[in-house]
Amino acid sequence: MSLPHFYLDNQVLADEADEVFLLRLAEDDAKHARVLRLAPGEHIAVIDAAQDYFECEIVSFDRDACCVRIAQKIESESNGATVVLVQGIAKGDKMDGIIRHATEIGVAGFVPFSCERSIVKLDAKKAASRTARWRTIVKSAAMQSGQTRVPEVLEPTGLAGVREMAGNATAVLVCWEEERSTSIRRALCEAMRGRTLGPEGARVLVVVGPEGGLCETEVKAICGENRFASTVSLGASILRTETAGLIAPALVLYELGGLQ
Repeated sequence: MSLPHFYLDNQVLADEADEVFLLRLAEDDAKHARVLRLAPGEHIAVIDAAQDYFECEIVSFDRDACCVRIAQKIESESNGATVVLVQGIAKGDKMDGIIRHATEIGVAGFVPFSCERSIVKLDAKKAASRTARWRTIVKSAAMQSGQTRVPEVLEPTGLAGVREMAGNATAVLVCWEEERSTSIRRALCEAMRGRTLGPEGARVLVVVGPEGGLCETEVKAICGENRFASTVSLGASILRTETAGLIAPALVLYELGGLQ
């Protein structure tokens, strides 16, 4: 049985001088711990502000304080490639579902993409509110699925922001319904061929359009930023954005060894 996971924003456990010390949980994490009714002697997984991974034993716990001792430091296995989903902003609660489920399979970051055909248009206030909500969702999903870190969620950005990120990626895969022949496997093989780094050092951007899809101008602009960028097909079916937003990064993670 996996241990409950908690993430610390401003505490480095290696700096704690005492054997038993107070765990400085964020308010939502403390609430989660109370719901679990954690008791002395139970063990939890803690990822601290330095991204170090510990198994800790609870010494005492009440509504206001959780005191623990370190049982062991765990050397986390390499997470393999870093896969970032650039997702065209979808309407309703579709984005919530995409971000939640993609976190569970191991996507490392999310870039909400304000596309030409996005139905939802966010002003600065709404963008900040949605981003805060999505960050809460990824943290909850990371805790539930036992991820060793919480994925990053960037503020919504337009084409210029996506182009800048594409230029710094190992590979860029743009899911486009007009592409009929190039699979994710083929595009990744071509991007990784002859590269000195392995999958564990790769940073792959997966771009998925909103309900209306990506326009040709966006596709060409993104692909033009990186010689290892390619449009890819997800098969003969035209998938909904919320389906493509999960299937595409899952296939990339599988091809690079992240789901095996």
